[in-house]
Amino acid sequence: MKRFSLADAPFDIAPLRESLLDHRAGAYAGFEGRVRDRNEGRPVDSLRYEAYAALAEAEGERILDEAMRRFDIVQARCVHRVGDLALGELAVWVGVSAGHRDAAFAACRWIIDEVKARVPIWKHERYADGVAGWLHPDT
Repeated sequence: MKRFSLADAPFDIAPLRESLLDHRAGAYAGFEGRVRDRNEGRPVDSLRYEAYAALAEAEGERILDEAMRRFDIVQARCVHRVGDLALGELAVWVGVSAGHRDAAFAACRWIIDEVKARVPIWKHERYADGVAGWLHPDT
């Protein structure tokens, strides 16, 4: 199973979380990023994520490989949506299992920060006033 993937439709995090459970892991940390209704004070109507898929998946895998080496964790996964998303929809999920909570929390935070900084995924926000704009890195 790949550690990083793109999803063009809503996905269920339960089986992803389940894949991280392990007898060596006493801790699990997860992050869910959802589409919010405002950005920098502007009302957001919806958004679209686009990615250079092959490069995004390769860079996402590199980030998760780095996390496995950098932190004392058992396993990690990340899924990022592409396509059109409505307010409240899950846009990105990160899950980490580790022997202890400190490593799980630290790795989870590091992974989402690196994904947002390094993976070629662009966000096109549509604002309530009809204006739209591209954002990257993702905010």
